[in-house]
Amino acid sequence: MMISPSPSPIIGDLRESLNPEFVERAVETVRAALPFFTAGLPIIRRGPAGEIHVDAPIMYMDFAIDRMHYDPYARAPSPKGRPVRAWGIEVDPREVRVIVNSALKEARVIEAAEFREPEDAWAIPVAWGKFIILHVKVSYDGKELIPDYGLTEEVRRYVI
Repeated sequence: MMISPSPSPIIGDLRESLNPEFVERAVETVRAALPFFTAGLPIIRRGPAGEIHVDAPIMYMDFAIDRMHYDPYARAPSPKGRPVRAWGIEVDPREVRVIVNSALKEARVIEAAEFREPEDAWAIPVAWGKFIILHVKVSYDGKELIPDYGLTEEVRRYVI
């Protein structure tokens, strides 16, 4: 008879139910931090067919929180899940920053959350107009923002 192994203690404590108070705290944490979000220098990539793709890292206290897709044709943010590839257009990084910072001033926190099990964290959506433009990760207890460490390293490697 085979006995299934018990979960490793490295996984963390497994919760049977989620605490709604933590979700509310996570939403409030993002709402309090949103005025301090700024656009980092855009990451502009050129593809083999001459296309360009632009993402603006959203920074908070020198850490990247998430990347905002940018539509060079519309000269505006693009919703999550819609990275735009553009041909035959030049992009001014300074203009991208101005537009993204303007969008951040108009952005609002949506009072809802996704749960990200691998990180044991909440993802709080941020909208600009009718578009969700960011997912901000917050610790399970709702008290701390969780940076996108991979994007932070990318910003430090390629932009700074």
